Amino acid sequence: MSLQAVMSSQERMEAARWADAENRRLSNEIAQRSADPNQGLGRDDFLKILITQLSHQDPTQPMQDREFIAQMAQFSSLEQMTNMAADFSRMARLLQITDASTALGKSVEIATEDGLIQGIVDAVTREDIPHVRVNGSFYSWEHVSLLYDEN
Repeated sequence: MSLQAVMSSQERMEAARWADAENRRLSNEIAQRSADPNQGLGRDDFLKILITQLSHQDPTQPMQDREFIAQMAQFSSLEQMTNMAADFSRMARLLQITDASTALGKSVEIATEDGLIQGIVDAVTREDIPHVRVNGSFYSWEHVSLLYDEN
């Protein structure tokens, strides 16, 4: 017995209207988020869309296996890219801290708005953007323009 035989034509029309309304609501929500360039779609949004698609699909025409597998593969790729981006950010931060730490005891030139400052690094902070202390003042590692050893 097919499911189509169980649903009356009125019930099928009502289910189709409801699914269309839900799809429009989701499309509007996505469009609003897309309008803000700082607000991209993330894995939570992808899961919401997938779950909504699965729960509101027409039971007489379920999602094809190939479509479902393709969407799961897209989700897996999104998850892996998100994890890689976070790992690269942590690695970049650690490399900056390591670079700044190698400057301890060495002479540096720091570009500031007032000109170049020269001196020996005697302390390094371990913040997201490391700072070096030269001549009693802290400067962002990003402003160090030259590092040299006077041995």
